[in-house]
Amino acid sequence: MIEVGMRHLSALTVDDTVTAVAMGSGDMPVLATPAMLALMENAAMLAVASELPEGATTVGGQINASHLRPTRIGERVTALAEVTRVEGKKIEFAVAAYCDDTLIGEGTHLRFVVDREQFLARLNA
Repeated sequence: MIEVGMRHLSALTVDDTVTAVAMGSGDMPVLATPAMLALMENAAMLAVASELPEGATTVGGQINASHLRPTRIGERVTALAEVTRVEGKKIEFAVAAYCDDTLIGEGTHLRFVVDREQFLARLNA
């Protein structure tokens, strides 16, 4: 059962593949905002994954976050996601990203529980 308070921490070390230059979101060799958001989504997905029914997964529906500070290549970034509300198949999260103990991003994220096969079948309809 998915419950308020469930959490997960995901991490990455910034390398050339997740910079703004590599992802096309900017022209600086720092952590790209899309990479930070993806790490936040990963933490949210994994926070509830073990409680999903057989054949189910979650998909992102909305993310609203601020990127507050740049992060250099070689630095380690962690993203924490915590369930703040569960309403049927809708799950809301508070998300935050850190470099060491410094907050570099924060926001909210919405995910929905879906049946994998039904979701993918809609792509071919």
